[in-house]
Amino acid sequence: MQKIIRRTALARNQAQRKAVRAAKDAEREEFKDALRQRFAFNRIELDNIRAERLRRREDWMRGPLAPKRDAGLDGKTFGSLSPQAMNPPTIPKHLRRKYINVAAGDRVCIMKGRDKGKIGEVIKVDPNNETVMVKDLNMADVHFPEWLNEQYGNKTPFNSVNLPISLDDVRLVVALDDPETGITRDVLVEHVYGGEPILEREYGTDTPKHTRYIAGENIEIPWPRSEPATMKDEEWDTLRMEVETPTWIPSLHNAPFPPSVLDELRNPFSKYRTRHDPEWVESKKMEDLRREYLQSRSLMTPKGELLAMLRAKKAERMSARRDADGNFIMDDQTAGFIENFMKQNAAKKAGSSA
Repeated sequence: MQKIIRRTALARNQAQRKAVRAAKDAEREEFKDALRQRFAFNRIELDNIRAERLRRREDWMRGPLAPKRDAGLDGKTFGSLSPQAMNPPTIPKHLRRKYINVAAGDRVCIMKGRDKGKIGEVIKVDPNNETVMVKDLNMADVHFPEWLNEQYGNKTPFNSVNLPISLDDVRLVVALDDPETGITRDVLVEHVYGGEPILEREYGTDTPKHTRYIAGENIEIPWPRSEPATMKDEEWDTLRMEVETPTWIPSLHNAPFPPSVLDELRNPFSKYRTRHDPEWVESKKMEDLRREYLQSRSLMTPKGELLAMLRAKKAERMSARRDADGNFIMDDQTAGFIENFMKQNAAKKAGSSA
């Protein structure tokens, strides 16, 4: 029985170590992939800025002789961005922030870019890359493929769309009452932290599951109101009366489910199972007894007796070569060799000193 428990514990610990190593390797690869995507995204932005600076300098240096960049094959999309600018790289799950304290409907102030200082309403929050889209702000012309423009009926090769903004580049704007004057004014909130979960929350709403507070003041910031989705009853929907009708009454006299269900959900013969059935434990005990019996029977064969006799003679010879303290006794041949070697070294040293 002890062997079974030890084998189960070793297998469980080994599986846990493998799972931890696999999880760390997956996180490392995900982080490397995110870095590559981030570098590629930044490279596109830097290339656009550098190319615009070069074009501007060339226009200033050449004056009327500057080339017409809005002509030719790329003339229709000149000055517009690639669709890749609308898709920032995804942040790995283990590096994302725990609470996103901005929701659709909030008012935020942009802190960086050409729209710095402007206040707008958030229309979309993407937790995968921790970005927001502000209504009518941070607009840019983005050129799309021809087949996409034809599909949506766009007549121009480019469209003005909202580009995502990082959460670090926006600040919440909250209306607070001044305690001295009583006048309500907009306040720019620098730091917001997430609080306790919201227990009473309407089903189907996009409201986050936690509360948020202003850091240092402990003033709760209410979430924007979001209307729940309108549900329409269909023929295949289950009636509420059938769902709320109790069909099973718990009792102490009967088990909640038969033991066969547990065997279907969990393998009864798995080595990772810590608690086993008595029949399985008895079968393992019989296997151990049978193995011991076969090992004892193997000594009764002529080959087994010969091997045992050879092992015994070898052990006897080894024990005869040891002294009372258990150290090996040196034979005369080895002692004579060492004595002659030491005499030769002494003679060489005497000759070299003379």
